[in-house]
Amino acid sequence: MGRSIVATTFEDDRQRARQRLPRQLFEFIDGGSFGEETLAANRNDFARVHLRQRVLMDVGNAVLDTEIFGERFALPLGLSPVGLAGLMRRRGEAQAVRAATAAGVPFVLSTVSLCGIEEVAAAAARPFWFQLYFLRDRDYVAKMIGRAQQAGCTALVMTVDVPVNSPRHRDAQTGMGGVPSALARAKVVADFSRRWPWLRDVAVGGRPHIFGNLAAAIPDARGLADFRSFTRANWDNAIGWKDVAWVRDQWDGPLVIKGILDPQDAAAAVAAGANGIVVSNHGGRQLDGVASSISMLPAIANAVGGRAEIFLDGGVRNAIDVLRARALGAKACFVGRPWVLALAADGEAGVARMIERFRIEMISALGLMGLNDVADVGAEALAHVPPEWSRGEAAAAPPPARRVATIAGE
Repeated sequence: MGRSIVATTFEDDRQRARQRLPRQLFEFIDGGSFGEETLAANRNDFARVHLRQRVLMDVGNAVLDTEIFGERFALPLGLSPVGLAGLMRRRGEAQAVRAATAAGVPFVLSTVSLCGIEEVAAAAARPFWFQLYFLRDRDYVAKMIGRAQQAGCTALVMTVDVPVNSPRHRDAQTGMGGVPSALARAKVVADFSRRWPWLRDVAVGGRPHIFGNLAAAIPDARGLADFRSFTRANWDNAIGWKDVAWVRDQWDGPLVIKGILDPQDAAAAVAAGANGIVVSNHGGRQLDGVASSISMLPAIANAVGGRAEIFLDGGVRNAIDVLRARALGAKACFVGRPWVLALAADGEAGVARMIERFRIEMISALGLMGLNDVADVGAEALAHVPPEWSRGEAAAAPPPARRVATIAGE
């Protein structure tokens, strides 16, 4: 696809990113784990939810803004935390937060970003959120939480669905997931050498060896191999619900638990002090063969019963998907691949264009549904939901201290 073609869909951005990025980086963003069944299900299951079309309903004034934790956002849409996004464009997280905050949508900065909290705060037009992975060094974790508070972050998102690293075969093939063979290394070098725009932008001008929020922990890092060694040695994979409660004590604002795919875990998260839950299977990048995020949303929303805000990520590609999730119980959706691929394709302008695309699509879709306000999108806006996606009975919360959940880095 030529560069002169305007990107109007997720697939347009994906193809532009494929052309520009070294294959190793494109496959890292694009791929999933194991056989990528859940990666495909995340997308395909949205098509099983049918919206209800209404006519002659006086739909002249669309209202899209949404209140989350007492703050008004322009859309029920946010940008998920994505590790190493700064490898896709020079200081990529700073570019993305400028686009997101200017458009009035939440941006969540990853622990494993290239741009640190302070750099992103300097670029942001309004406060953003911070995503937390757990290190074995509890003091360092406490300092990161303190840095997020000092930077004015308004919510803390704790990711809990990475207890062990999951096999990602695309990464293994490209050398992203470990030490490649000599032949594979030669192919990687040859591929990178052909990507002149990326080399000028990121490799030369983007300081890609500096891992912003972890710079003090790995000051001598020279590349991804050093980063992988650090995460293997220092990510804590033995934390439990009591540690979520510890984070709750450290953080004064809203606490969101990301990576919930089971109603019982959702109830436990609320019991541990969560103000929000992201229904997520890590974008199909962790345990393969699990249910799609959208199919588990009704049961989880029922288990939470309004005691916390419900969000969803995984497979969201357009405003129709956001409205489907709203109707099934989510306050908002967060997207990862869409914004990172748009960033890789066209930088800050690409992310801004992607957000605007969602806004325009949502206005159109609401009108065709006979609605003026996104707040009115509920169960009555659906014509069909797969019957096996039962809302189920509300799950009783097990004692948080006896539940075990573990996390590690991507």
